[in-house]
Amino acid sequence: MKKVLCVLLLAALMLAGMVACKSKAAPKNTRKVRVVLDWTPNTNHTGLYVAQELGFFKDAGLEVEIIQPGQNSAEQIVASGHAQFGVSYQESVIRARIENIPLVSLAAIIQHNTSGFASLKEAGITRPKLFEGKRYGSSGWPSETEILRSVMTADSASIDQVRMIEGVTDFFSTIGREADFEWIFWGWDGVEAQRRGIALNYIPLKDLDPVFDYYTPVIVTNEKTAEADPELVMSFMAAVSKGYQYCIENSSAAADILIKAVPELAANSEQVKLSMEYLKDQYKADAPRWGEQRLEVWQRFVDWMFNKRMIMTGMKADRMFSNEFLPE
Repeated sequence: MKKVLCVLLLAALMLAGMVACKSKAAPKNTRKVRVVLDWTPNTNHTGLYVAQELGFFKDAGLEVEIIQPGQNSAEQIVASGHAQFGVSYQESVIRARIENIPLVSLAAIIQHNTSGFASLKEAGITRPKLFEGKRYGSSGWPSETEILRSVMTADSASIDQVRMIEGVTDFFSTIGREADFEWIFWGWDGVEAQRRGIALNYIPLKDLDPVFDYYTPVIVTNEKTAEADPELVMSFMAAVSKGYQYCIENSSAAADILIKAVPELAANSEQVKLSMEYLKDQYKADAPRWGEQRLEVWQRFVDWMFNKRMIMTGMKADRMFSNEFLPE
């Protein structure tokens, strides 16, 4: 009799354990979510892949699909509702809002602008004044020419003295050949130049004028989604925040997760590792928490774009972004 009771008790305990494990492993009401990248996968996106690989999305009750934009931009895809979230840029959000496209930025992926003008050390280009008489490799970004004009004017130089080379997208195959200076992101091309032993002169945009210390990139959603389903947005952002916090604390392991998720990056594994080593201190930087955005940063770039007639309407920036969906 005692043996029978023991067997029954053991079976009951095992059944209870299986039920508990099953309920923990598969959260109820799992929701399918799509997030669209701004470009091909890179270290700006690592936190998203970490959140997916380590189960942060799953723990939040989300089944997340990370997609690339294709022919349409991330802004168009999010605005149309074909993805609930996307990766964008402060400038793109401003342009969208001016055109009554209801995008809202939820988080700054990187706290400060880590881009700037780069040239080979031997070219001797150490300030905007020295851009005169040189060839500039342009990627064709909408604000690119006006920013170049502004920093040169501030240094008593003229953009008319620069030869613009259009369609330049690969720094290493063109610098010193087709172009004398180009706009790069230090966290990708800059660290790779160091790895290759290529000496550069680098002029960070944020050091030339505070107005150019704007947010790039950012995570966005449709304003209608934020208003109609704030619980979804908060759940998504809580998981994403955990992903980027992991990147800050475990940059090498995060790099491995990115490479695993995006096998084509394996050929550039050293660059990915170096990029993550650099970005771990840039994701949050001096902000009180990852993702935090400041009205001052948004408003001064809106005002600059309006003053330069890059947008034809001035606007208050307070509805272009929100910190309310970030975890405390």
